[in-house]
Amino acid sequence: MKCPFCGFDDTKVVDSRPVDGKKRRRRECTNCGKRFTTYESVEMPVLLVLKKDDSIELFDRNKLIKGLSTAVKKRPVSAEDLNRIVDTVESYYANTMQTQITSAEIGDIVLRELKKIDQVAYVRFASVNKDFNDVESFINVISELKKG
Repeated sequence: MKCPFCGFDDTKVVDSRPVDGKKRRRRECTNCGKRFTTYESVEMPVLLVLKKDDSIELFDRNKLIKGLSTAVKKRPVSAEDLNRIVDTVESYYANTMQTQITSAEIGDIVLRELKKIDQVAYVRFASVNKDFNDVESFINVISELKKG
């Protein structure tokens, strides 16, 4: 990190602490001795979603939360649970360094996480995500849940 005062390339971290999802670092220049503060955050790659109709759009966290909210309506699932599910999706793809995914892949991760939290919400989300067209589809999913 370059010193903003003298332009020297070497600084040391004197103090580091988390602040609002970022890292606040107090730095000191090893040349002039002056101190300054930096704020660091993780840069998330741009994530593109390939939809079922072959269109591509940017991943929208709020859109996924809205869909999840519909699935968990009147169910004992907290907003923190929904945020954790979306965080899981985002961090999975950030860790794999993928920049393009399908909506089906997102749905699979969400279903895996919902299955752990609430089975009714799981069936609701699956019915939309898997595009159920008949009662047999619901019966198959519920049968799979009963098996474990």
